[in-house]
Amino acid sequence: VQLQACGGGLVQAGGSLRLSCVASGKIFSINDMGWYRQAPGAQRELVASISSGGTTNYADSVKGRFTISRDNTKNTVYLQMISLKPEDTAVYYCNAEVRPTSYFNARVHWGQGTQVTVSS
Repeated sequence: VQLQACGGGLVQAGGSLRLSCVASGKIFSINDMGWYRQAPGAQRELVASISSGGTTNYADSVKGRFTISRDNTKNTVYLQMISLKPEDTAVYYCNAEVRPTSYFNARVHWGQGTQVTVSS
């Protein structure tokens, strides 16, 4: 299973970006999907997650500005980010809890990360 993230870039404060992450390979089902971020010198932190049924969870710092969604037909998770702030600058990683077949338990897989830089 591979996760490919894209959509990062350089944006001014107040701007918007949309991240996408596609899961591919041997996939029977996907449970939770999510986005994490890691700023220089900081630990990786949860930004948002979404269950297979669409239940979402957000870090307090992004509530009201970021929206996570998924397209189960495309094994894709999105992160729409608006009103971006310099403190949102980080490498953003997607993850997904993937069950490869009906005989195996789900396992978490990570994408390669995409850089988001917000200038002031």
